[in-house]
Amino acid sequence: MSDRAWSRALTGWARINIEAALGLGQGGEPLLAGDPRWTSPAATFVTLTRGGDLRGCIGTIEPYRDLRADVAGNARAAALEDPRFMPLEPDELSDLEVEVSVLTHPEPLAHQGGADLLGKLRPGVDGVILRQGGRGATFLPQVWHQIPGPAEFLTHLCLKAGLRGNAWRDPDLRVWLYRVEAHHEG
Repeated sequence: MSDRAWSRALTGWARINIEAALGLGQGGEPLLAGDPRWTSPAATFVTLTRGGDLRGCIGTIEPYRDLRADVAGNARAAALEDPRFMPLEPDELSDLEVEVSVLTHPEPLAHQGGADLLGKLRPGVDGVILRQGGRGATFLPQVWHQIPGPAEFLTHLCLKAGLRGNAWRDPDLRVWLYRVEAHHEG
């Protein structure tokens, strides 16, 4: 099976579930429903954009359900439950772009503080999770396209987590890295 066919299957499944959540469809089966990847545990993010602007993004970091259920649940949540946005309206579907990112397992990154951390990041490749004092956040690798500088990337991620912007310099900051396989519509 081609990568393009698999991308169509993943993004199509996300869209079917968004439409069903909006009361516009009855769900159904994903394309390539017999592919064994659908039943494997997976962590995914579903990102929705309109005209290049973020419209919703929800996901899971660790796999706890199969790929089919994770994409379906995250698609519905991205459309209706992202706290940064009002729920998606049916008239927004025509110019909605859907992206499904399948995450690798996060790996802890040992570092000795800010300078060491900056030197270990791979812009455009690494998704980053950080945690400190009960707070945490993640940025998908795609965010590097919007914030290409590692220091600025980490500052924004710290702020997203509700931390001080320079908390990434702290040696007690816990960091994990992951990669994604990103699938786009079209």
